[in-house]
Amino acid sequence: RISYFHQLILTHVSNIIPEVLMGQINTTNVTKYIGEVLENLPNAFFKVRLADSREILCYLSGKMRLHHIKILPGDRVEVEMTPYDKDKGRITYRGR
Repeated sequence: RISYFHQLILTHVSNIIPEVLMGQINTTNVTKYIGEVLENLPNAFFKVRLADSREILCYLSGKMRLHHIKILPGDRVEVEMTPYDKDKGRITYRGR
């Protein structure tokens, strides 16, 4: 049961940012690229060369860390990037 105070706060916050409370934030604006790992760096970071010959810094996604998937130089990987930062990406899939 929600108290009157919490209900008042939720209605106030939901008027400001309703997308956050409803879980409707658009996360489909990521772009996927295929690249090749050039170098392993500390803390599960990697230097990756994309197909358009850009070199970016990538980190390993949480599920890949959780399942201990190893990435080696020379592996083909799938990288997700946001439109806000074109120099960093997240490795989401390791090719064979």
